[in-house]
Amino acid sequence: MRKGTTIADLLAGGAPLLLPGVWDTLSARLAVEAGFRAVFVSGYCLSATRLGAPDVGLLGQAEVVDAAARICAAVDVPVIVDADTGYGNAFNVERTVEELVRAGAAGCFLEDQVWPKRCGHMDGKRVEPLAEYLPKLRAALDVARGASFHVTARTDARAAVGLDEAIARARAFADAGADAVFVEAPESAAEMAAVRAALPRTVALVANMVEGGKTPVRPLAELAAAGYQIVVAPVGGLLAASHALRELYGTLLRDGATTAMTRRLEFGEMNTLLGLDTRRRREREWTARGE
Repeated sequence: MRKGTTIADLLAGGAPLLLPGVWDTLSARLAVEAGFRAVFVSGYCLSATRLGAPDVGLLGQAEVVDAAARICAAVDVPVIVDADTGYGNAFNVERTVEELVRAGAAGCFLEDQVWPKRCGHMDGKRVEPLAEYLPKLRAALDVARGASFHVTARTDARAAVGLDEAIARARAFADAGADAVFVEAPESAAEMAAVRAALPRTVALVANMVEGGKTPVRPLAELAAAGYQIVVAPVGGLLAASHALRELYGTLLRDGATTAMTRRLEFGEMNTLLGLDTRRRREREWTARGE
């Protein structure tokens, strides 16, 4: 898939867009190798892998943009970035989106939590007044319009205030021109249906599938039938990778070797994934020119 592909292009075909959560260039390349049409840079995963800390607002703008730039340079599919709250007021949001555009990102999620934010499936969230969030959303959209950049407006009001407030905010986000709307952490399929019913069908909706989170995990086909066009699976890859590492390190400590762990990539497979064969070919070409 070419770099010029936009999120709007991917959605235009009518098929739902499934986004795996990634956190570095290797996880992004593995997702692309699996066949995903786009990837999502997960704030939860970044906090876990860069800081070894929970997703409670410890990451800053520069760290997120840096991670996004590295991932965008490594893959040829659109990259959507979890931009948290935009890291300040409307001017900070403006700069955040500008930096993400320069990094090569195709879109971002922008939420209405009070900073320091926390993972959308944790307790204790607070949301800022709608009148404070909307200027931030407008700032993001102003930058995005000239850059084919996709802005998803997210509200965490379901947990902080209630479903009615979350739906009211979702409508306001749609009216402001958000490319997609994301009501975080509805607690049942019925609540998800209520969100869809309250918004025009022209508004793209996001579903967030967090294993062990507050929203029931449902298959892509079921979510598409329920009217959700973008489905994010932000933490599954990290949970699986962490489980594998825990098992391998435990085996190594117990046995003094990793031979008992047979379910893993071979060394040669890993080198191929990282592009070693391509680099060797280019090296031979450079050497041959001087002969």
